[in-house]
Amino acid sequence: MSRFGPTRGEIKLRLAISLAGLALLIGAYAFNGIGGIASLEIGIIGTAFFGGSALWCLHKLTRKDDP
Repeated sequence: MSRFGPTRGEIKLRLAISLAGLALLIGAYAFNGIGGIASLEIGIIGTAFFGGSALWCLHKLTRKDDP
């Protein structure tokens, strides 16, 4: 990792928060359903944010050049 970037512990925390956010989003839609176009838009943006954050964290944690 870069000495200026986040530590592995911080990346693990970000991954946990991202996965928790995705779980809450899925739970909310499973419980309430999609109520309209605004609800769908929030779901798409939330999934893109939390999913993208989770993928970025997984990428950073699985890199081979880390010490």
